[in-house]
This record gives sequence, structure tokens and C-alpha cells, in this order.
Amino acid sequence: MTETVPGPDDKPRCRWCGSAPEFFDYHDTEWGYPVQDDQRLFEKLCLESFQSGLSWRAILAKRENFRAAFAGFDFNKMAKFDDSDVQRLLQDAGIIRHRGKIEAVINNAKRAQELVAEHGSLAAYVWSHEPDPKDLPEPQTASIIPASTAMSKDLKKRGWKFVGPTTVFAFMQAMGLVNDHAHGCVMREKAAKLRDEFSKPE
Repeated sequence: MTETVPGPDDKPRCRWCGSAPEFFDYHDTEWGYPVQDDQRLFEKLCLESFQSGLSWRAILAKRENFRAAFAGFDFNKMAKFDDSDVQRLLQDAGIIRHRGKIEAVINNAKRAQELVAEHGSLAAYVWSHEPDPKDLPEPQTASIIPASTAMSKDLKKRGWKFVGPTTVFAFMQAMGLVNDHAHGCVMREKAAKLRDEFSKPE
């Protein structure tokens, strides 16, 4: 089976893009490009947590609703959410109304503040878990790697919730810690170039 599918311009894209038309834009403009903005990193961790057991298409379709409901994923604001916010969110039909996941991301906002206090930024912590290239599998073939397992274990130790190794690996793929664009994908070279130009936060 080929690792790519033709995109709207007939150029090859990662095979998973063929699952939904809206995936092509997400793939071409966001997925796999390095990110160091704390708010974007936290948003992605939250959305990956909500995706657990669901499809990314369902989450992507509701992303703007999630942003509106969760204060743009500003973790300093989310850390102040209380029981009334949980009840508000449970009534919001525009998001995934799962109490455990809602409470988890609010908890994780507080934990994110603790990471910033310790490491200076969420980005510095995240990128300290950048995988060793020798540990990387062929693109599209893995669901976890040693680095995602290590980061998952550390986050859980720090009190984070819904951050299993599969969730963390999907986060690493999306945020550019791993260039998992398929060989032959027209965006693989772009992702590699952006990573070469990227200054790793410390």
C-alpha cells in the first residue's frame, strides 16, 4: 500500500489525508511543523487528550468551539476554572462533553503553570523531550516511541491526566518534534527545512 495519496493539486500527501477533505489543509499548513508557542503547545495537548478514543476529524471540526469554550487554551486563564466552569462546559454542545476529559485539561492547566515555573516555558520542557533521531521509526509506522513514553511517564508523575504515550506521540508528530510526513509526501521536505531553521527553546 502506498504511503501517499494525491492532494487537491495532484501532488502526493501523507495517506491519512485521504480520510477527510479537511485534512489536506491541516496537513499542509500545520501538521509536523515545529512549534514553540506555549499556548499552541498546550492547546494541542488538550485536543489530543479529548481525541482519546475518538477520531481527529471529530476534534478538528470542533476546534474553534473548543477554543471559545476554553479561553483560547490560555492555561493561565484555564487554571482558574472552577466547578461552575465544568458545569458550563458539560452543557456546551459544541465540544466533547466528557466530564473526565474536561476536568483533566483544567487540571493540566495548573500543571502547565508549574512546568513554566520550573523550566521557564512549556516549550522548553516539551523540546527537552525531542526524540533521538536513531530512535525514530519509518514514518507512519509507529504509535509510540521511547521519547513519547518517557514524556508521558514524566507528565503523569507531575499529575497530568489523559497524556498516555500514544497521545504524546501524536502531539510530537503534530508539533514538529518528529518529522513523520511520509517519504514522497510533498510536505516532508518543507517540514525538514523548517526544523533545520528552528531554534530549540531552552
